[in-house]
Amino acid sequence: MAAAVAPAAPAAPAAPPARAPQAKISEAALAAALADVPELARLLEMDPYLKPFAVEFQRRYKKFSEILRNIGENEGGIDKFSRGYETFGIHRCADGGLYCKEWAPGAEGVFLTGDFNGWNPFSYPYKKLDYGKWELYIPPKLDKSVLVPHGSKVKFKHSRPKKPRSLRIYESHVGISSHEGKIASYKHFTCNVLPRIKGLGYNCIQMMAIMEHAYYASFGYQVTSFFAASSRYGTPEDLKELVDTAHSMGIIVLLDVVHSHASKNSEDGLNMFDGTDSCFFHSGPRGTHNVWDSKLFAYSNWEVLRFLLSNIRWWLEEYCFDGFRFDGVTSMLYHDHGVGKSFSGDYSEYFGLHVDEDALVYLMLANHLVHTLYPDSITIAEDVSGMPALCSPILQGGGGFDYRLAMAIPDKWIQLLKEYKDEDWNMGNIVYTLTNRRYLEKCIAYAESHDQALVGDKSLAFWLMDAEMYTNMSVLAPFTPVIDRGIQLHKMIRLITHTLGGEGYLNFMGNEFGHPEWLDFPRKGNDESYHYARRQFHLTDDDLLRYKFLNNFDRDMNRLEERCGWLSAPQAHVSEKHEGNKIIAFERAGLLFIFNFHPSKSYTDYRVGTALPGKFKIVLDSDAAEYGGHHRLDHNTDFFSEPFGHNGRPNSLLVYIPNRVALVLQNVDLPN
Repeated sequence: MAAAVAPAAPAAPAAPPARAPQAKISEAALAAALADVPELARLLEMDPYLKPFAVEFQRRYKKFSEILRNIGENEGGIDKFSRGYETFGIHRCADGGLYCKEWAPGAEGVFLTGDFNGWNPFSYPYKKLDYGKWELYIPPKLDKSVLVPHGSKVKFKHSRPKKPRSLRIYESHVGISSHEGKIASYKHFTCNVLPRIKGLGYNCIQMMAIMEHAYYASFGYQVTSFFAASSRYGTPEDLKELVDTAHSMGIIVLLDVVHSHASKNSEDGLNMFDGTDSCFFHSGPRGTHNVWDSKLFAYSNWEVLRFLLSNIRWWLEEYCFDGFRFDGVTSMLYHDHGVGKSFSGDYSEYFGLHVDEDALVYLMLANHLVHTLYPDSITIAEDVSGMPALCSPILQGGGGFDYRLAMAIPDKWIQLLKEYKDEDWNMGNIVYTLTNRRYLEKCIAYAESHDQALVGDKSLAFWLMDAEMYTNMSVLAPFTPVIDRGIQLHKMIRLITHTLGGEGYLNFMGNEFGHPEWLDFPRKGNDESYHYARRQFHLTDDDLLRYKFLNNFDRDMNRLEERCGWLSAPQAHVSEKHEGNKIIAFERAGLLFIFNFHPSKSYTDYRVGTALPGKFKIVLDSDAAEYGGHHRLDHNTDFFSEPFGHNGRPNSLLVYIPNRVALVLQNVDLPN
């Protein structure tokens, strides 16, 4: 069923804003900015280097406030404005008839067609209203039978879980969640994958490729229907059951929402919806993303705002999602979409003509809506640029996101594995990459995501072990040097990323156990094969394969975080990053973390500094036998710190730290 439209003349393209960045600011201008933005003083107190750009924050906040005020005056408030899905689209009336409403300002005619009327394109014409809107009422049949049948609804049994103290995200794709060469279903994911996620200790699922997309191989990033869950995995009720079952397990569910662009498909998508290229998108070149070959929304358009904000609310209320990971935020923030740009961190890169303030203000409105409706909801920005204050409160002039992805971290690990010998790894550079984030703007750390698993790249396990993963992962055969190195470094890389890299952690499904194949969706280039569009979870269930060791370590790493809460603790204090010894040591959440990245040297009685006096015990050891290690440490050993200052810490203790081993010690004298 679809609304068909007849085209009219195209509209003129919108011009980008014309403002110049400010390098300096007068006292009067600063005072005005502080007066207009309620909590800007707090932001500038935390980062005084932002003071020259106070007027930029003022303009953004005033634009946000003005739109919010206009919505209140003209639409009865953002609550009503974001319920566009209740009136737009196709709805069944109490009398059995249908009420249909669309926004198609460039159309000369709109018609409803579908299999219910033999796809007759003219039998149900819409009536034109003001402001480019069209409506249609179809009365019920005389025999009271349903004109357009629809599936039954399901009632939710379980309330939304409370926002977790620490966020441990399992990035998931329903379609590839089976080991079989086919598209898996919502039902399969609910019954088979959710229990695994729960068992691994993750408390959040990020669902990819849920918004309907005609081209499966687009990984869900070429959305064609924004108000539809992908039907290739099952029914809407099946997805609701998935979310509800996750909630019953105490797991929150985030939607990977794509509002940064849309498919240019004019048969199934929004493109040319009213016969013009300017209905939902910018007209002309500004409306096209040349790299993604997709269409770009005109965020300043009133009806586009209604559409996108209503879409946000619809996913929250229709399917009970607990928040969103916003895709492609960098592309939204800048007129050049960040294409081919290397952000240096110079603040002038984040303010001025090149910033798309319409898109930024839309993101502020979206975050305001989400957190107003459901204060425990979570929003995450996929931003590689590092824009200051993107994850600061809106009242400070910020973007309002809860987290941003720490996208430099996976790039660093891939660089090290591709370009450097193990003995040449720079400990200081690793620590810098893991800790280089803005104060009080939370980050989601990850060693790898779906990006690294895609064909054309390699997962960490593949970079480490490559073809030997197919032949030498049996426990019946001795370790080869490649497999031994790969298993030990895989655990260490993930643990140090988890503990040092952010305030949340993300893992892409299957990577926790070193999934042995890349990810490639069926397409012409691979003869439409599903062989690589799957996840082989059964490998971890085979006691004769070493994949179980990596799976066990990931599970216990997450369980220890749940118990100790380092992700919600203040940033770590790094006391050592020794280049010659290849040792990194730091403290966080009352735990002492020691990493020996040296490929061959083990150290006896190695002194490590700590702030805490007392007795320490091993609580996680990557060298343990159950994790595929060499079992060189006695877990019954007690470690006592003494008041002997070392590396700037008032106390220190002596440990045995073997090569390629990560060790976590806990002070047992502290109350739990």
